[in-house]
Amino acid sequence: MRAIGETAPDFTLPRTDNGSGESALTLSALRPQPVVLYFYPKDDTPGCTTEALDFTRLAGEFAAAGAVVIGISKDTPAKHEKFCAKHGLGVILVSDEASDTCERYGTWVEKSMYGRTYMGIERATFLIDGAGTIARVWPKVKVKGHAEEVLEATRAIA
Repeated sequence: MRAIGETAPDFTLPRTDNGSGESALTLSALRPQPVVLYFYPKDDTPGCTTEALDFTRLAGEFAAAGAVVIGISKDTPAKHEKFCAKHGLGVILVSDEASDTCERYGTWVEKSMYGRTYMGIERATFLIDGAGTIARVWPKVKVKGHAEEVLEATRAIA
């Protein structure tokens, strides 16, 4: 997994529209704006929905701190759009169907459940400062209270 002080790997991925009229997002194009980049396993599952709703609830406060919040998973852009519409999400979601970006950030990992081993996304969040450097990393995120903790850290670097 990427560490504090490293340059955040750049990417260009399909994104949810959110009324922007844009169909792709390039991380480096957001500079000098701080970015909260959160990796999550799957749209419309309980933990992922709660996390997206928490970040949406605080979206205005992240914007006031000058930051943009981006969620990333392997779900398709169409699935992201449905997820956003169903729950009224106010965060940008990007699609990493090939899992290249997940691999470069170290969140594409071997997981196990009920004795079965498989590859999947480890829930993690990266706070990227305006210069494109990773300022904070939250590996193996527990959803409850996470968005608030990230907001506090974001305010500290703004």
